[in-house]
Amino acid sequence: MTVLLEVQLRDDLPADHIETAIRATLAQTRAFAGNESLEVIVEDADPHHVVVVERWTTAADHAAYVAWRATPEGAARELGSVIAGPPTTRTFDRSITLD
Repeated sequence: MTVLLEVQLRDDLPADHIETAIRATLAQTRAFAGNESLEVIVEDADPHHVVVVERWTTAADHAAYVAWRATPEGAARELGSVIAGPPTTRTFDRSITLD
């Protein structure tokens, strides 16, 4: 399963502060059961617009992660402090083979 999390970052904070918050948050995501990989890509035209590309073993693994993030223990406070608005999440659990 692939998840795209689109985030608009605040433009009034230093880049190193933002990147530290992203790394701290995604370290927790990377350690969560079922996470296969993470990548943060930055838009060329707007460096405050990033997309987190997440790969999960199953949709159930991602659902468990989302449920954990909704708890006080899983709340992404660091990331929440550097984003400009609500993120957009898109999930993809099916692909078309190109054979």
